[in-house]
Amino acid sequence: MFTGLVEETAPVLAVKPASHEGALLSVEAPFVAQGTRVGDSVAVNGCCLTVVTLEGNAITFDLLNETLARTNLGAQKPGSLVHLERALPANGRLGGHFVQGHIDCTVPLVSLEAVGRDYRMEVALPSNFAHYVVYKGSIAINGISLTVAEVLERSFVVWIIPHTYAVTNIRTLKPGDALNIEFDLLAKYMEKLVKAPVTC
Repeated sequence: MFTGLVEETAPVLAVKPASHEGALLSVEAPFVAQGTRVGDSVAVNGCCLTVVTLEGNAITFDLLNETLARTNLGAQKPGSLVHLERALPANGRLGGHFVQGHIDCTVPLVSLEAVGRDYRMEVALPSNFAHYVVYKGSIAINGISLTVAEVLERSFVVWIIPHTYAVTNIRTLKPGDALNIEFDLLAKYMEKLVKAPVTC
């Protein structure tokens, strides 16, 4: 379980085909590498991955074919920035919202515009997931816990404060870039409960 609070924005070292199916993703993470062990879970751009090797500050993760198909991780290049967050400890603070690290889909960035000191970020919204997005609800974009500010016909809007813009990979984005999206876990369970037949 994660919270959507990014601990480190790390440069990608390499994305290489694995000897088995899938790929290996390596990042340079001097902060997250401290205290991290092989086998630990780390959210990378919001996707829960397992540490398979750790050499100094370099962390390597396995990317399954499912991960490559459903996320933006396979498209990363050396020097690309990705968000890292270690799993929430039992005594940790839940500062964002409940994030599983299970990416539902990727969607393109529609626009990112400075408005005063802040940034208005508009993101495409697939019709098959639109029912999970509500005004003032939570959503994870590239692993960042954000609040929905507007729900439009085919997109939604979040606002980015200067701090978030400065310390995340949002500052590198351009329209059309693929974003990892995880919709609110509570909305998914509510949908399941509402559709479930009532039995005694």
